[in-house]
Amino acid sequence: MKIAEFLKPESIISELSSNTKTGVLTELSASLSKTLTSVTPQRLSQVLEEREKVASTGIGEGVAIPHGKLPGITTLSASFGVSRNGIEFDAIDRKPTHLFFALVAPENSAGLHLKALARSSRLFKNPSFRASILAAQSASEIYSLIAQEDAKA
Repeated sequence: MKIAEFLKPESIISELSSNTKTGVLTELSASLSKTLTSVTPQRLSQVLEEREKVASTGIGEGVAIPHGKLPGITTLSASFGVSRNGIEFDAIDRKPTHLFFALVAPENSAGLHLKALARSSRLFKNPSFRASILAAQSASEIYSLIAQEDAKA
Protein backbone atom coordinates (compact mmCIF):
# COMPACT_ATOMS: atom_id res chain seq x y z
CA MET A 1 0.00 0.00 0.00
CA LYS A 2 1.30 3.42 -0.99
CA ILE A 3 0.05 6.69 0.47
CA ALA A 4 -0.20 8.19 -3.03
CA GLU A 5 -3.06 5.75 -3.64
CA PHE A 6 -5.28 7.68 -1.23
CA LEU A 7 -3.62 11.09 -0.69
CA LYS A 8 -4.02 13.47 -3.63
CA PRO A 9 -2.08 16.72 -4.19
CA GLU A 10 -5.27 18.81 -4.01
CA SER A 11 -5.90 17.49 -0.47
CA ILE A 12 -2.78 19.07 1.03
CA ILE A 13 -2.86 22.28 3.05
CA SER A 14 0.61 23.83 3.22
CA GLU A 15 -0.33 26.09 6.14
CA LEU A 16 -3.37 25.50 8.30
CA SER A 17 -5.00 28.72 9.45
CA SER A 18 -6.68 27.27 12.54
CA ASN A 19 -5.09 27.19 15.96
CA THR A 20 -7.59 24.84 17.63
CA LYS A 21 -8.22 21.12 17.35
CA THR A 22 -11.77 21.63 16.06
CA GLY A 23 -10.59 24.20 13.53
CA VAL A 24 -7.88 21.92 12.18
CA LEU A 25 -10.36 19.04 11.84
CA THR A 26 -12.71 21.37 9.96
CA GLU A 27 -9.95 22.44 7.56
CA LEU A 28 -8.80 18.85 7.00
CA SER A 29 -12.41 17.82 6.34
CA ALA A 30 -12.88 20.58 3.77
CA SER A 31 -9.73 19.35 2.06
CA LEU A 32 -10.93 15.72 2.21
CA SER A 33 -14.19 16.71 0.57
CA LYS A 34 -12.27 17.71 -2.58
CA THR A 35 -11.72 14.03 -3.33
CA LEU A 36 -14.71 12.58 -1.42
CA THR A 37 -17.34 14.63 -3.18
CA SER A 38 -20.21 12.39 -2.04
CA VAL A 39 -19.73 13.49 1.59
CA THR A 40 -20.12 16.99 3.02
CA PRO A 41 -17.21 18.60 4.83
CA GLN A 42 -19.47 18.85 7.89
CA ARG A 43 -20.07 15.09 7.93
CA LEU A 44 -16.36 14.39 7.52
CA SER A 45 -15.56 16.76 10.37
CA GLN A 46 -18.19 15.08 12.53
CA VAL A 47 -16.63 11.65 11.96
CA LEU A 48 -13.15 12.92 12.84
CA GLU A 49 -14.41 14.75 15.93
CA GLU A 50 -16.31 11.67 17.14
CA ARG A 51 -13.09 9.65 16.96
CA GLU A 52 -11.19 12.34 18.88
CA LYS A 53 -13.72 12.02 21.71
CA VAL A 54 -12.68 8.39 22.16
CA ALA A 55 -8.97 9.29 22.44
CA SER A 56 -6.68 11.83 20.86
CA THR A 57 -5.06 10.83 17.59
CA GLY A 58 -2.03 12.97 18.45
CA ILE A 59 0.65 10.28 18.34
CA GLY A 60 3.48 12.54 19.52
CA GLU A 61 6.60 13.96 17.91
CA GLY A 62 4.42 16.73 16.44
CA VAL A 63 2.18 14.32 14.48
CA ALA A 64 -1.55 13.56 14.60
CA ILE A 65 -3.46 11.08 12.47
CA PRO A 66 -7.16 11.90 12.85
CA HIS A 67 -9.19 9.13 11.29
CA GLY A 68 -12.59 7.55 11.04
CA LYS A 69 -14.88 5.25 9.09
CA LEU A 70 -17.84 6.34 7.05
CA PRO A 71 -20.77 4.39 5.64
CA GLY A 72 -21.47 5.13 2.00
CA ILE A 73 -17.94 5.74 0.78
CA THR A 74 -16.10 3.15 -1.28
CA THR A 75 -12.50 4.33 -1.16
CA LEU A 76 -9.90 5.27 1.37
CA SER A 77 -9.14 9.00 1.30
CA ALA A 78 -6.71 11.30 3.10
CA SER A 79 -5.80 14.93 3.55
CA PHE A 80 -2.71 16.47 5.05
CA GLY A 81 -2.08 19.80 6.75
CA VAL A 82 0.83 21.63 8.34
CA SER A 83 0.82 24.04 11.26
CA ARG A 84 4.31 25.49 11.57
CA ASN A 85 3.42 27.15 14.88
CA GLY A 86 1.85 23.95 16.18
CA ILE A 87 -1.38 23.58 18.10
CA GLU A 88 -2.53 21.88 21.27
CA PHE A 89 -4.01 18.56 20.10
CA ASP A 90 -3.92 16.50 23.31
CA ALA A 91 -0.95 14.57 21.92
CA ILE A 92 0.42 11.64 23.86
CA ASP A 93 3.68 13.52 24.54
CA ARG A 94 1.79 16.72 25.46
CA LYS A 95 3.78 18.72 22.88
CA PRO A 96 2.30 20.92 20.13
CA THR A 97 1.24 19.14 16.96
CA HIS A 98 2.47 20.37 13.57
CA LEU A 99 1.66 17.64 11.05
CA PHE A 100 -1.88 16.34 10.54
CA PHE A 101 -2.67 13.33 8.37
CA ALA A 102 -6.45 12.83 8.23
CA LEU A 103 -7.76 9.51 7.00
CA VAL A 104 -11.30 8.33 6.24
CA ALA A 105 -12.11 4.75 5.27
CA PRO A 106 -15.24 2.88 4.20
CA GLU A 107 -17.24 1.56 7.15
CA ASN A 108 -16.51 -2.13 6.53
CA SER A 109 -12.80 -1.89 5.77
CA ALA A 110 -11.05 -2.66 9.04
CA GLY A 111 -8.00 -4.24 7.40
CA LEU A 112 -7.51 -1.47 4.87
CA HIS A 113 -8.05 1.20 7.52
CA LEU A 114 -5.46 -0.36 9.86
CA LYS A 115 -2.91 -0.78 7.05
CA ALA A 116 -3.29 2.88 6.10
CA LEU A 117 -2.91 3.99 9.72
CA ALA A 118 0.20 1.85 10.16
CA ARG A 119 1.70 3.07 6.89
CA SER A 120 1.17 6.75 7.70
CA SER A 121 2.43 6.30 11.26
CA ARG A 122 5.64 4.64 10.03
CA LEU A 123 6.21 7.36 7.46
CA PHE A 124 6.13 10.16 10.03
CA LYS A 125 8.49 8.44 12.52
CA ASN A 126 11.52 9.78 10.63
CA PRO A 127 12.66 13.07 12.28
CA SER A 128 14.47 14.39 9.18
CA PHE A 129 11.39 13.72 7.06
CA ARG A 130 9.20 15.64 9.52
CA ALA A 131 11.67 18.53 9.42
CA SER A 132 11.67 18.56 5.62
CA ILE A 133 7.86 18.77 5.59
CA LEU A 134 7.94 21.72 8.01
CA ALA A 135 10.50 23.47 5.78
CA ALA A 136 8.50 22.91 2.57
CA GLN A 137 7.07 26.05 0.98
CA SER A 138 4.10 24.69 -0.97
CA ALA A 139 1.50 21.94 -1.11
CA SER A 140 3.15 20.49 -4.21
CA GLU A 141 6.53 20.34 -2.45
CA ILE A 142 4.91 18.63 0.55
CA TYR A 143 3.23 16.09 -1.73
CA SER A 144 6.53 15.38 -3.50
CA LEU A 145 8.31 14.85 -0.18
CA ILE A 146 5.61 12.47 1.03
CA ALA A 147 5.69 10.53 -2.26
CA GLN A 148 9.49 10.27 -2.15
CA GLU A 149 9.56 9.08 1.46
CA ASP A 150 6.71 6.66 0.81
CA ALA A 151 8.58 5.16 -2.17
CA LYS A 152 11.55 4.24 0.07
CA ALA A 153 9.63 1.68 2.11
